[in-house]
Amino acid sequence: MTKRLGEILIDSGKLNALDLERALRLQESGGQERLGAILIRSGMVAERVVIDALSGQLDLHIVETKAYPELPILEEKVAVRFLKESRALPLHEDADQLFLAMENPLDEFVVQAFHLLTGREIVCRLAVPSELDAAFERLYGSGKSSMGQLVGEVETREEDEGSEDLQQLKELASEAPIIRIVGLIISHALSARASDIHVEPFENRLIVRYRVDGVMHEVESPPRRFSAAVISRIKIMASLDIAERRLPQDGRIKLRIQGKEIDLRVSTVPTMHGESVVMRILDKSGTALDFTSLGFDPDVLARFMEVLTQPHGILLVTGPTGSGKTTTLYTALDKLNNPDIKILTVEDPVEYQMEGINQIQVKAQIGLTFANALRSIVRQDPDVIMIGEIRDLETAQIAVQSALTGHMVLSTLHTNDAASTVNRLLDMGMDDYLLTSTVNGILAQRLVRTLCTHCREAHPALPEVVEEMKLRRYTNSDPIILYRPTGCEQCGGTGYMGRLSIIELLVMSDPIRSLIMRHVTAGEIRQLAIAEGMQTMYENGLSKAVAGVTTIEEVLRVTRED
Repeated sequence: MTKRLGEILIDSGKLNALDLERALRLQESGGQERLGAILIRSGMVAERVVIDALSGQLDLHIVETKAYPELPILEEKVAVRFLKESRALPLHEDADQLFLAMENPLDEFVVQAFHLLTGREIVCRLAVPSELDAAFERLYGSGKSSMGQLVGEVETREEDEGSEDLQQLKELASEAPIIRIVGLIISHALSARASDIHVEPFENRLIVRYRVDGVMHEVESPPRRFSAAVISRIKIMASLDIAERRLPQDGRIKLRIQGKEIDLRVSTVPTMHGESVVMRILDKSGTALDFTSLGFDPDVLARFMEVLTQPHGILLVTGPTGSGKTTTLYTALDKLNNPDIKILTVEDPVEYQMEGINQIQVKAQIGLTFANALRSIVRQDPDVIMIGEIRDLETAQIAVQSALTGHMVLSTLHTNDAASTVNRLLDMGMDDYLLTSTVNGILAQRLVRTLCTHCREAHPALPEVVEEMKLRRYTNSDPIILYRPTGCEQCGGTGYMGRLSIIELLVMSDPIRSLIMRHVTAGEIRQLAIAEGMQTMYENGLSKAVAGVTTIEEVLRVTRED
C-alpha cells in the first residue's frame, strides 16, 4: 500500500506529528487545497522536500529548470488563463506525446482536456511551484506570484483612510489577495537577502523598500489605495492594535518560511499620510556566530578574547544603529556559554533566543526597565550580565556596581568611535574613578559591504591613492592591487554580497586611565591608544580593501580618518 505524503515526511524526519495534525486541520477547513501546498504555504516543510516526497510517492519525474521551454507551446490553442488556473504548462511535444508540467498531476480533468485538445498521449511531470511561477512570469509576463496579478484580485475601490470603517478594514486585511501581497513582500525580501523591509505611505503612492547589505533599494509596491489594508495586515500579524494609528507601536511576527524560523521585529510610527512600518528580519540560521566571519582579524580577536575572559569588569561595543553591535555581543555570549557559567541578559527586544542563557525582555509599560531588571538579576547570582544598551546614568551606575561586585558586564552604546565612548559616559554623569576601575575595553565597529567574489574586478591602485592612504603598510606586493564591484546574477547586480565589520579595539591601560582621570579630549585618548597599538576602523577597513574583501569607497562611506 502506497504511503501518504504526511507519513513519508514524518518517516524522513522532515515533519513532526503536531505540524501534520495542524496541516490536516487547515486542509479540512480550507476545502480543496492539497496537503503538500498547505505544508509549503505555511512554511512547515521546504518546498523542495515536499516535491521530492511527492515524486517518490507518485513515481513521477520532477521537471528540471532547464526543461521549461524558451517560447510558449500551444499558445494559439490554449488560453493563458486556463494554464494558470490549472497550474499546468506544456514542456514540449512530438508526434505522439505531449509532456506537461503540473503542480497536481492527479488532476484528471486537466490531463483529459489536453488529451482532447492535442489528440496525443499526455506525459505528466511534477512541477516545483516556484519554478512553475517563474516560467509563467518569463513566458506570459505575469505569473501567479506577481504583484500585479494579486492587486487585480482585490476588489477595485477607492479607500479613504480617514474614514475607513474598522470592521471593513479588518475584512479587507483578511482577504486572500492582501494576505498574499504581504506574504510576497516578505518572501521577496528574504530572497533578496534584505535585513529590513520599509513600507512607507506617501500622498500619492505606497513605497516598499528593502535594505540589502546596508543600502536601501526600492521594489515593486502595491497601489496607494491598498496602503491601509496592507499596513493593517502587517499589524494584525504582529498582534498590534489596528485601531490605534496616532501612536507608535512595536510588535513581533514569527513565521516559518522554507522550513526555517524567521522573526520579524515590527515598528510602526504615524506619519503625515498614514503609518510607516519597518520590519527587521531576524534570521538566526543566517547569522554566523563566529568572530572570523564577522570580520575580526587574528590580532584584534586575541586582544578582544583577553578582555572578554576577564573575571569581572565592563566590555562595551559601540557604533550607530545597524552596525552589528548585537551580533558581536551574541557571538561573545556564544563563546562564554558553558554549563559552568551563568549568563543573564536584559534586552529590548530579545533578538535571538539562545539555549542555556537566561534572557529578559524589557517591558517599560509595566515598569520593567533596564535599571529595574538589573537590580533584580544581580540577586540571581550570574557570572556574566549582558545589557542590551546603556541608555541613561541609572543603567550605567548599576552596570558599574555589577562589575565592582565580581560580574562580567557586556553592553552597547551609540558613539562614533572607541575613544569618544569615554566622554559619553562622563557626560551621562558617571564618576571618572568608577569608569577607570570597571571598563576593561571598548570595541567600536561599522559594517562594510563585501565584494562579490564571482564578479569583482582587479585593478592596480593609482600611485596618488597609495601615497595618500599609505597603503604600502598593508602589503608587500607591487603594484598594489585593489578591486572594484561589477555586478552579476549572484549578487543581484550590485557587485557586493554580504557585510562584515571594520573594528577598532581600545584596551584600557594605566596610561589611558590617567588621561581619563584628567578629563582630556577624545582625540588625546585616541592618539595614546594608537600609540599603544590600536588599529583604527579606518585603517582596519583599508587593510580589508587591500586584501580584496571590500573597496576603498565602502570604507570611506562609513568612516573617515581624523
